[in-house]
Amino acid sequence: MDRAPPRGAPRDAVGQRWLAVFAFQAALSAAGSVIHLAASPRRGHPLLGVPRGLLLALHPLLSCAATGLLALALLLSASPHPRAPPLPRRALAASLLALAGALCVGAAASLLPEDAGWAAVAGLGFRGAVLGAVFAAHYFGRRRWLLQFPVVQMRRGRPLFYGLKMGLLPSGKRALKVSLQAFCLSFVLILFLPRQFRIGGSFGRQIVTQISIFVVTTCVTQISIFVVTTCVSFCLEISHHFVQVVHTRRCSFAPPQSSAAAEANPTEFILETLEQSDPRSLLQYLAYQDLCAVSECNLEPWRRSAFFEESGETYKRIVTACLKPIEEFTSKIAEALEGFSTDKPELMSQQSKLLSAFNDSQICTWCARTLAGLTARSRQEDRYGVAQLTGCNAAVMSTLLSALVAIEACLGKKTIPQPVQSLGPESIRWANFSTGRKGSGIAIASTQRGGLHAKAYAMADVLRTSVYQIVSAFLDDLRANAKPSSLEKNWISEGRKPIYGSQAVLVQKLGLFIEYHAV
Repeated sequence: MDRAPPRGAPRDAVGQRWLAVFAFQAALSAAGSVIHLAASPRRGHPLLGVPRGLLLALHPLLSCAATGLLALALLLSASPHPRAPPLPRRALAASLLALAGALCVGAAASLLPEDAGWAAVAGLGFRGAVLGAVFAAHYFGRRRWLLQFPVVQMRRGRPLFYGLKMGLLPSGKRALKVSLQAFCLSFVLILFLPRQFRIGGSFGRQIVTQISIFVVTTCVTQISIFVVTTCVSFCLEISHHFVQVVHTRRCSFAPPQSSAAAEANPTEFILETLEQSDPRSLLQYLAYQDLCAVSECNLEPWRRSAFFEESGETYKRIVTACLKPIEEFTSKIAEALEGFSTDKPELMSQQSKLLSAFNDSQICTWCARTLAGLTARSRQEDRYGVAQLTGCNAAVMSTLLSALVAIEACLGKKTIPQPVQSLGPESIRWANFSTGRKGSGIAIASTQRGGLHAKAYAMADVLRTSVYQIVSAFLDDLRANAKPSSLEKNWISEGRKPIYGSQAVLVQKLGLFIEYHAV
């Protein structure tokens, strides 16, 4: 786990991680140069007019430039938000990846035949550009620019290697696939280049040289001391995996425990980051991830105890920061579910709104888990009762239930309130796929496209588990005051219309959770 810089330099929390990426790229470049200098044949190239020693010395420079371009391409494109980067940025990143491949493969010019000239070197660089272009096609076509946060974080204090080693075998398999595709594509495209750009010699010699070039494109560099020989495509893959590991690792937004700042106000930095950072930025994602870990785990109980300070202002700010993404998420779903029409243009627009709403599912998941964890733990750890006195418990329960009802509407479940006597599993009614009423059957059909069906089920599970966590902590009180009027007074925000559904629907839903009948 990393620790964020002190107050005044919030963006350094992300900047330091990019410095680690550039340092990793420099290590790759140095290791690849050492392997190349040790394994390259000592042959002269009179047609190039370059001394043999200078030709070998060019490899470290070109390799360093190539790895720098690769890191810059990842910097431009990597993002935790599912929305694709702008087209100009993607085009620039793809160009940098192609140029990096051209430099890295072209740096191995010493492996060419002795009678090869500069045109053959250019042809070798062309093959490297094809390799970079194929990698860029996989990178953007399969949305691999998206930073995917692991469900289980590494134990605190473990080095990055433990996260990096998990991707060695998958990266090797993908690297072999990319290398084979790039080799076949470049072998065809090179036939369309002028003859002087091809490698000279007999046909058999060209085949042998082509095989040697393939080896060059797949066995150029070395990953630290664990891998003896590797390839350019593996370098691209492992660099991409390293970016994933570095940027999805938990970052602690708190001063050291023994410092004066920790005793004065240990929550100030994370609150400022949540409130002032750019929306959907990597810094904001890391702050929500850290807040979720503190609320759920006992790794830093002193930080969680600071949330329940006597004035209640800190707890209110934290709850507000977590409620905002869920409320925006529910509002987008409610807007998409309003006035469904069978007209194809309007239906496509509504499906697009649903898709954009679930783009924030990662942050909403962390926020729901944070709110559930803090509300449940307030039962034992809130010495001043700030969670109940400030009305945060009711706001949390109302928001979670409203979001759950909205998602269930996407999945086709009716939200018509039932009489109190009918509470139970028999009161759960699902809309028919073909005969469901307007606003439910169409919603089911729309969520089955583009992966929304799975996202909706996953988010519903998170919200349902969060509500059950709160209900389990306050089960005795809830059952002792299980009347709808008492539930609405204590656990549903009074005088505030839910974003989706009605207060009667939320009370009915909460009653199902109390009886453990909510499914």
